[in-house]
Amino acid sequence: MTPPLDLASVMRRRMLEPDGIPAAWAARRAGAVPADGRLLVIAADHPARGALGVRDDRRAMASRSDLLQRLAIAVSRPGVDGVLGTPDILEDLLLAGLLDGLLVYGSMNRAGLQGAVFELDDRFTAYDAATIERLGLDGGKMLARVAYDDPATAPTLEACGRAVTDLAERGKIALVEPFLSSRSADGWVRNLLDPDSVITSVAIASGLGATSAHTWLKLPVVPEMERVLDSTTLPTLLLGGDPTNEPAQTYATWGRALACPPAVGLVVGRALLYPPGGDVAAAVDVAADLVHGGAR
Repeated sequence: MTPPLDLASVMRRRMLEPDGIPAAWAARRAGAVPADGRLLVIAADHPARGALGVRDDRRAMASRSDLLQRLAIAVSRPGVDGVLGTPDILEDLLLAGLLDGLLVYGSMNRAGLQGAVFELDDRFTAYDAATIERLGLDGGKMLARVAYDDPATAPTLEACGRAVTDLAERGKIALVEPFLSSRSADGWVRNLLDPDSVITSVAIASGLGATSAHTWLKLPVVPEMERVLDSTTLPTLLLGGDPTNEPAQTYATWGRALACPPAVGLVVGRALLYPPGGDVAAAVDVAADLVHGGAR
């Protein structure tokens, strides 16, 4: 059953009790990796990059109240282990009492705004490692896009390397999402989703930071995932991506990829929060069964 979402209370607390947010983090009941060692994490960090579209609806995520209602449904389902988001969204969920017992990962670099001329200059504008430790979050997620023809790639990778090191020093997970990317003739940055490009991005991401002891990867599901996942020993969560296929086809693709080591679960946002037909609970339940094998 989905807990009631009292947005008026959340807004009132933001207005009158802003200093209560750190206290709410301190009082939160922490989550843990389940016994089967597999994770289903709900992602909601796209809006901070100005990426509000889902399929053909460019403004699908524009309503915060609608997004939060969908998140409330998703995180309340059995088999959901965690949530990934930027501070604004995570704090809304925190104030609504929806983060108890969940693993929480903070999104870190959100400056690469979708469609901007500086999109590949992905500076760290959200969480930092010190705050993740102070608030008791479980780790930080960073986007590491590599464009060989864009000079912003080098400082972005440098910043990601520092973040990996800083998180590891605090015993926190660094969830690195790498891509080889390029800017097409129409000016949009597109990620290269062929197997060899993903494998190359894995090699680059795996070497970031002074240690990989706490590094996990967040990878797209592409053709030849057996070969892609053979390129790393790091724990890997598979991302849902922009949901363009029919749900049954998407779920089947996820299931095949999850059978490959070192895949340990899914990090999915739009595909579960905005499924065709709008039944968030049913979509999340399918993903939970894929991850946890029906043992929920």
